[in-house]
Formats: sequence, C-alpha cells, structure tokens
Amino acid sequence: MSQSLATVAYIGAAILFILSLGGLSNPETSRRGNLFGMLGMALAVLATVFGPRVSPAGMAWIVGALVVGGGIGLYAAKVVKMTQMPELVALMHSLVGLAACLVGFASYVDTSIQLTGAEKAIHEVEIYVGILIGAVTFSGSLIAFGKLNGKIGGKPLLLPGRHWMNLLALLVVIWFGREFVRAETIADGMLPLIVMTVIALLFGVHMVMAIGGADMPVVVSMLNSYSGWAAAATGFMLGNDLLIVTGALVGSSGAILSYIMCQAMNRNFISVIAGGFGSGAPAKKGDAAAAEPQGEVTPVSAQETAEMLRDAKSVIIVPGYGMAVAQAQHTVNEITKTLRGQGVNVRFAIHPVAGRMPGHMNVLLAEAKVPYDIVMEMDEINDDFPETDIAIVIGANDIVNPAAQDDPTSPIAGMPVLEVWKAKQSIVMKRSMASGYAGVDNPLFYKENNRMLFGDAKKMLDEVLVALKS
Repeated sequence: MSQSLATVAYIGAAILFILSLGGLSNPETSRRGNLFGMLGMALAVLATVFGPRVSPAGMAWIVGALVVGGGIGLYAAKVVKMTQMPELVALMHSLVGLAACLVGFASYVDTSIQLTGAEKAIHEVEIYVGILIGAVTFSGSLIAFGKLNGKIGGKPLLLPGRHWMNLLALLVVIWFGREFVRAETIADGMLPLIVMTVIALLFGVHMVMAIGGADMPVVVSMLNSYSGWAAAATGFMLGNDLLIVTGALVGSSGAILSYIMCQAMNRNFISVIAGGFGSGAPAKKGDAAAAEPQGEVTPVSAQETAEMLRDAKSVIIVPGYGMAVAQAQHTVNEITKTLRGQGVNVRFAIHPVAGRMPGHMNVLLAEAKVPYDIVMEMDEINDDFPETDIAIVIGANDIVNPAAQDDPTSPIAGMPVLEVWKAKQSIVMKRSMASGYAGVDNPLFYKENNRMLFGDAKKMLDEVLVALKS
C-alpha cells in the first residue's frame, strides 16, 4: 500500500471515528455509532499493517500480535459480566498507558532516524510528555481496577501534605525534563527519563488512591481521557496522524464527560484530576457515625409492592448498581411492560453517576430492550417526583440520599440527587441496611412515605412480577 493510499485510509478512519462519537451521543443511534467506530478501527489497523512503514520482515510479527490480542479481546468479551465492565474498562486504559510508555522508550533508543537541532528537541519533548502521561495512566488505571473489583478499599487515602508532594513532584519532573532535553547521549538521557517515569507511576497511584469510592465513575471517565492523551502523544512520537486525531478525540471527549460528571456530583474538577488537589467535598463526619442507622424502617413484601404498583397511575424506577449485580434488568423490563399494559405511566430516572462507570445503567436497560423514550436523565425527571405515585429504587443509595441537600457536613453535600422522597410513596430495594459507596447513612430509608423491600433484587422482582400477573 502506497503512502498516499494509507493517508486516504487514515482520513476515512478519522471521519468514521467522528461519526462514531456523534452516534454515541444518543441512545437511539448508539448501535450505529459503535459500528462506525469498529469500521474506523478496522480500516486504521489494515492501513497501518499494510502501509509503507511496515517491512515484510515485520509483517508476521504484527499479524501474530493481532491474532493474540484479538483472541484475548474476544475471550474477555464473552466471559466478563456486565457488572465487571467498569473494571475491564479501567484495565484497558492501563494497557493504553503501558503502550505509550513502551513506545516512548523504544522511540528514544531508536537510532535509525537521526535528528538534529529543533527537530531533535521537539521529538524528545514528545517522548518525555508521552511517557509521563502513559505512566500516570498505567498506574492510576491499575489502582482504579483494584478499587472497582474490591481488592482495594474505596476510602480515599489522604496523605499529610499531599498537595505539597504533588507540587514537588511536578517541579522535579520539569527539572528532569530540562536535563533530558539537554542530554548529549542516550545513556545520559536515560537516567532523567527513568526517574520521571517512576515519579509519574507514583503520582498515578497517589492520584487515584486519594479519590473516594463514590467518585469512581468520574475516575473511569478521567482515565479514559488520560488514555486518549497518551494515544495522541504516541501518535506524535511515531509521526502517525491518525493516532494524534483519535487520541485527541478520546482525550477531549473524556475530559468534557469528566467535567460534566463532576458538576453532577458537586465535585471540583481540578480536585479530581489532580488527585485531591483542592477541596472536592465538605468535611466528613466520623466514619462510624456516618454509617450508623439513624431511625426505624418500614419493611414491605413483594406481594404488597405489586399491589402498590398495580394501584398506581405513575411510576418512576431508579436503577442502581444493585440491579447490575443481581442482573435484574430483564425482569425490570418485564415488569415495565406489564405495568404499561395495565395503563400505568412507567419511566426510568437515571443519575449521571449511577453504577461504576458513565452510562452504566443506560447500557443495562438497553441490553434488556427497555424503550429509549421512557429512560430519562436526572434533570429531565427530577421535577416530576411530587406528581408520582410510586418511586421504586433498585439497588441505589448515594444517588437518592436527601442528606446531599439537607446535611452540609455530609461527604456528599451539594451533590445533585434524584428526589425520590418527594413521591407519594417510595420503595427501596436493598439486600441490607449497608451504606452505599460513599459510606454514609441514607435518611430516605426512615421517612414515613418510604418502604424497604429487602432481598436479592432479581429474586424480589421476580416475585413482584408473578404477583402483578396473577
């Protein structure tokens, strides 16, 4: 394949990636958007593999790598549960960061291209920045993976003087960057490059460890942005225009999404992306006091829940991570169809950070074939709760916690929440009275108009469905 043909293929792939992002902006077009993205990536890979920059000797190695990587990807897609998708996404981000680091070191020791003057300086800056971003992405994503799968606790690790540590690390990285660019030989430049890499790896660990478990959806989005910038940096190192464009698209869209989610959670954007630099939330109460039950709850049975739903004229369903864990989305869809068949107005209320990654609940509901037109975002539906007969919460906690509005000392104070307590009757489905990811008690559970349906969400909803159809 000639260089000109490869360039045309790259342009086509870039257009497909842009169309993919446009398609993913709306649930109705998301399937088409994914298709555009897959076609664009296939075109990009083929243009790269068969392009002029790959020698016949290296062709077999690249094809072998594609087969191995593709096989691993197919296996992961088949065995990974929907509830494990957030941690899989975090793990994939770590691989992008690792790739950026490896490409950076390989580019630095590559002597096949001799550069001088300004070109040499620019290339070395590209390498330095690329490895820096890649290392932060790699280690930060691994910590996020550990937090998401429960191997690392969700409580933020706030080291004394962490802000000064971050500032000192930044100054050291800048100084070593100066020494790296001024190095006369590869051996001279290797030491500052390695020192910077170690600092970046430690910062990635510190950055994500300092972020609380309740903010993990923002972390996933933020790491998605970092992986995009790492890919863009790799593109500069390799002189690959498509990597630059694609990385910039991913990086900028991830940053915008992170900003939107920070607004939805009343978090300081700079605080989150810089590992707790600044004030992201109000002062936290003692952990024991925060998680301690503050009242009496009124339990309800599945049969009674079905009777309440049958008598209602309007119902709003709020799905949470508990629905994902129980894999109850298909039963929820069956209940929705049954109620709508009986003339009940059923809608879904989605909080921007419900679940463990952006759009987690939307994906689950789409998988169960819930109609898009009844799935509403928080801002669209929050004002409708006072006119709603029943609000049923399935495995959600922090996103329906009135303490966010009523308690200025709460760790989630100021976070916009779904105001389910304003409905005429609310029903919360939970396995137990355990606190949510933020580790705070929920006053909603003790309100007079609230009922608690305890048990596995799938089992309880199956019983509700049977009762509704009887």
